[in-house]
Amino acid sequence: MGILTVLLVVIGGVIGGRGGAMIALIIGIVMNGASYFFSDQIAISMVGAKPATEQDHPELFTLVRHLATRAGLPMPKLYVSPADQPNAFATGRNPQHAAIVVNQGLVRMLTQRELAGVLAHEMSHIRHRDILIASMAATLAGAITWIAQMLQWGMFWGEVGNGNRRDQNWIADLALMILAPIAATMIQLAISRSREYKADAGAAHLTLDPDGLADALAKLDHAPRFGTSRDRSTRQQPTAAAAMAHMYIVNPLRGQQLAGLFSTHPSTEERIRRLRLMRIG
Repeated sequence: MGILTVLLVVIGGVIGGRGGAMIALIIGIVMNGASYFFSDQIAISMVGAKPATEQDHPELFTLVRHLATRAGLPMPKLYVSPADQPNAFATGRNPQHAAIVVNQGLVRMLTQRELAGVLAHEMSHIRHRDILIASMAATLAGAITWIAQMLQWGMFWGEVGNGNRRDQNWIADLALMILAPIAATMIQLAISRSREYKADAGAAHLTLDPDGLADALAKLDHAPRFGTSRDRSTRQQPTAAAAMAHMYIVNPLRGQQLAGLFSTHPSTEERIRRLRLMRIG
């Protein structure tokens, strides 16, 4: 998070000197504040999720209430998304304002034991405040990318920085314009991947059943994803899934990204391997 903030300030300084760095820092603070207070409602509305009722989803409420008690956390709000793609995510800035969103496809696909593992994974994210960390990292990375685009247009019009652009180090500016967003994205995704491993371990300890989550991940890894010929879901747009891919328990998009560096999630095979090796008791 510190490196992301430094990147944001540095690129702001390149654009506008000391004043630009200060503006970039203010932008970072404002965007983090907005992320802190509103990221949960934005995420829920993007997937079209509706509040779940205990009458319609008694199994979900029973499992989450049990897990919340074991974790020593307040009962999070439960939402159900109409998406057929089996997936789930947690959101909210702290345990008192947390929510778990479950796709209908997940409830249909998994057994109760496997569903408990997935819900425990999301409960672990809440317990570790991973949602807040991931949301702020994504916001900072987005701000860096946005300011880098401003630098691109500034270079095009020759208006970036003080004085004549011909006297500036345009090669360094060009490198910063290209590399800063890449570095910001890699840092953001590295944060996301590290939190997934920790949430898997937390779920295993909450349920005392690491194989339950491992079995669920194996099923989800072979389920249809957005962008595949097997995807029949028309109720959730792939654009929304792409924007929130880092929040889901498994990547909702098809394909593996270059060397894992730009992946929102660690390898599912590696996650399953680690869970199979765990011995809880």
